[in-house]
Amino acid sequence: MKFRYLLPLFLMVAILLASCRRDDYFEGSSPNITFSTDTLRFDTVFTTIGSATRYLKIYNHEAQPVRADVTLRDVANGFFRINVDGEKGPAVRQVEIGANDSIYVFVEVTIDPDKPLSQSPFIIEDFIDVSVNGSPFFTQLEAWGQNANYITPSDGKGKTFLYSCNLEQEVWDDPKPYVIYGVLYIDSCTVVLPAGTKIYVHGGIVRDSNVLYNDGIILFLKDGHLDARGTPNNPVIIQGDRLEKEFQDVKSQWVGMYFWYESRNNLMEHTIIKNSIIGIRVDSLAAVSMKGCQIYNTGGPAIVSRFADIYAENCLFYDNSNYGLQLTYGGNYEFNYCTVGSYEGQNEAVIFTDYFTTDPLDITAYRFKDLKARFTNCIFGGNDKDEVGIGNLSKGQNGFDYKFVNCAVKVKDLLKPNLYPDFFDFCTDCISLNDGDKLFLNYQKGDYRLDTMSVALGKALPLQKIQTDLLGKQRKSSPDLGCFEF
Repeated sequence: MKFRYLLPLFLMVAILLASCRRDDYFEGSSPNITFSTDTLRFDTVFTTIGSATRYLKIYNHEAQPVRADVTLRDVANGFFRINVDGEKGPAVRQVEIGANDSIYVFVEVTIDPDKPLSQSPFIIEDFIDVSVNGSPFFTQLEAWGQNANYITPSDGKGKTFLYSCNLEQEVWDDPKPYVIYGVLYIDSCTVVLPAGTKIYVHGGIVRDSNVLYNDGIILFLKDGHLDARGTPNNPVIIQGDRLEKEFQDVKSQWVGMYFWYESRNNLMEHTIIKNSIIGIRVDSLAAVSMKGCQIYNTGGPAIVSRFADIYAENCLFYDNSNYGLQLTYGGNYEFNYCTVGSYEGQNEAVIFTDYFTTDPLDITAYRFKDLKARFTNCIFGGNDKDEVGIGNLSKGQNGFDYKFVNCAVKVKDLLKPNLYPDFFDFCTDCISLNDGDKLFLNYQKGDYRLDTMSVALGKALPLQKIQTDLLGKQRKSSPDLGCFEF
């Protein structure tokens, strides 16, 4: 008989439990969820091991509550920890966000800047992923992992920011490295880089309003100038910020150096640029002078120019995908004692043209400029049949003045009757390279010093103004071609 009294009790409990369940959650596939910031930044530079805490809010703009899964994407890195509305992560499931309400997410980071870069790189990144009804959302986490000089935008990865010093000089002479994060515009300022300066640029893919682009650019505007003063024994180094051994030969880690319209008086001496998409781009009426520089391990050309002025001596360009030197739309160029090694891909070590177009199929889209190019005592080597490319499409409408003097060049198809059969009329005392000719010690390992049997030995024209090579070694009375004296 006592079960007769328990039955109403069970019914009452069931009714109470049912009344506690929410049946009014938003169940649509496109919930309106936003964050208080798209990037949560920890911009504290730690000099010893330390922690910092920041917070963000997740907003639900629906008229009904939602259930969200909130997780750290890269739990393994161990730098970040989260607490979601009072519950510890790294993953918090089915947390409720009320209608037109928000929740707090507290994020803590712990950094030990004395750890090696393989364990604590310059830039530490992670993401907080939020899933509501299967729809993904995320916000980024950023922190600095090493004691360095961070030059960054205020609003995070992929953003542009301006560096200026009122037409004065700014000397980056701190012994700690400089880390560039984002897209750095330099204007109304001459940035001076003394010998030994190290600049690390953080790159990567950025998504902004469903547009993908590469991050990590140093760009000099019209009144922005570079004065890099490295030495043979203590060069200026500009490269990607991943210094671990496995990243040593990874190309396209950042975009590259840009000298924009009319940026002139730019000097680079004994400066190394590597691991970028391009080395330098020199745009219309901009000017760059290079002495003893090296640009290598790039996903595109070492140099891209468009109607620019470039002077280079004792420079080495190699391991550049695409072209070595891509000199387009005319311009004024002088290269002395330079070595260009083009041993990957099918493009030439050097190409120069008098035109630019946005549509190769539309003749009205072509634009032409005068070109003057001089190459003296240079080596243009590679695996292709032709390591020199010429594009003179104006056919006399504009000045097209080029000359090679005492250079080692590899050409074959270029000499065909419908192309430039008179090429060697403009290449005086040149060496025509053949497959199998001895040139370098070991180009496969990036050693472009001359072999003991190199065809470039003693074949250069002495230049009074250039008495040493890239390493500071004295040139002989009968000097060698390229950037290295044997």
